[in-house]
Amino acid sequence: MALSFGVTVLPDPPYSRFLELIKHAEDNGFQYGWTYDSHVLWQESFPLLTMAVQATSTMKFGHCVTNPGTREPTVLASGYATLQDISDGRMVMGIGRGDSARRYIGQKPVRVAEFERRCQMIRDFMNGREVEWNDKQLKLAWVRPELPEIPMWIAGYGPKALAVAGRVSDGVIIQLADPVIIKWIMDTAREAAAEAGRDPSELKCIVCAPSHITDDLADAREQVRWFPAMVSNHVMDLIERYGYDSEIPHELTEYVRVRKFYDYDEHSRVGAKHGEFVTDEICDRFCVLGTAEQAIAKLRELEAIGVDQFNIYLMTKGQEETLEAYGRDILPQFSGVAA
Repeated sequence: MALSFGVTVLPDPPYSRFLELIKHAEDNGFQYGWTYDSHVLWQESFPLLTMAVQATSTMKFGHCVTNPGTREPTVLASGYATLQDISDGRMVMGIGRGDSARRYIGQKPVRVAEFERRCQMIRDFMNGREVEWNDKQLKLAWVRPELPEIPMWIAGYGPKALAVAGRVSDGVIIQLADPVIIKWIMDTAREAAAEAGRDPSELKCIVCAPSHITDDLADAREQVRWFPAMVSNHVMDLIERYGYDSEIPHELTEYVRVRKFYDYDEHSRVGAKHGEFVTDEICDRFCVLGTAEQAIAKLRELEAIGVDQFNIYLMTKGQEETLEAYGRDILPQFSGVAA
């Protein structure tokens, strides 16, 4: 299967800027449009997704990622089913246990067992199947049966969350572009899928990371130090649970030993102070940086290990230029992109 391409745009005001970038991405051949779901740090994302659906014609949309804690599960499922109707079948769901959306308002990520229970229900409910919830039989009777299923892709790094992805989801969302870590993550999720009697080869792999196309590699690294720092929030949770010496690859855990702090007020912002500990090597491993030729080589490597989609976190400078560089120089190198 050919590599597909998506873009994640922050729901930052003004909302018109969000729509401009989404439309520009579609014009440049991107197939998926994503946004964050952190309703205090940024604007409420559901109205923006509704507007994005109406402003485009082919692009598929979803959160990268939402969560079933801040969003009550029946409301979240109904929201996606409604957008599936409005978009005539162009919705995709990315979901995790909750990071910035929950921590910023004083809540912890949803516990893994409860996360699995809620994801299973949401996946069935938003696709028109009857569920039992709060001791009630519920069904969205208005879901149009002729529309395709809304896929659910689960974000995670640790063995327990990845096992949930293997048992429940259509694929895994991975927020980094390091092939060694990606392979371990997918092997872990697919092992759980096989143990649950599912076909592990059906589990899709979506890789999300910033990308900056330039011949000034030093500047590109400065654009993205915030990203491995953001990933480190999840890594710190893993270390608290499993320690540094576990089955989790040291390629994922070692770099956070020198981390000092994290400020959610600078979440996903270029120049964030909490990213100063991130080395050049980690920037290169976790992101897709450099010239178009260097980016193509990295993306070929990801494609070769089974990545199905590369999703650009468009939180760097020169956003239009990044989309245009991909549309002009990179996407045409991957067969089937326009399909």
